[in-house]
Amino acid sequence: MPTLRLDLSQMKSAIPARQSPSLQAMAGGQNPKSKIIEHPDCFGQLDTVFPVGEEGLRTSPPECMKCPFAKSCLQEAMRGPEGLKLQEEKVDQAYEHGLIGKLERWSRKKLIRQEIEALTSKRKSKSTQR
Repeated sequence: MPTLRLDLSQMKSAIPARQSPSLQAMAGGQNPKSKIIEHPDCFGQLDTVFPVGEEGLRTSPPECMKCPFAKSCLQEAMRGPEGLKLQEEKVDQAYEHGLIGKLERWSRKKLIRQEIEALTSKRKSKSTQR
């Protein structure tokens, strides 16, 4: 059976080079990803975007679910100090219901507290730099 050999260097020169629209824009001095996106004032505020309902459960309000930033907003809220405290409460609930043991509870709570401390120290350093 004969083998087929291809010389890739010849093929590359035969194919005309194309630039994607984003590369063309960057070549022209425009960066397509440099758009500044304005978030609403409530962006990332846990009590606004994921409040505790009448039954004691957290739910997102219908007006938040219509927002184009709903997913990123909730993610940002859960990454903030209030969201991390909520995660800490969930760890305590899992321990109370026997879903995790003492060592797992301690380990998870320690990681969450370290994240909270890192966030607060980061915010303090930003506020002192201004």
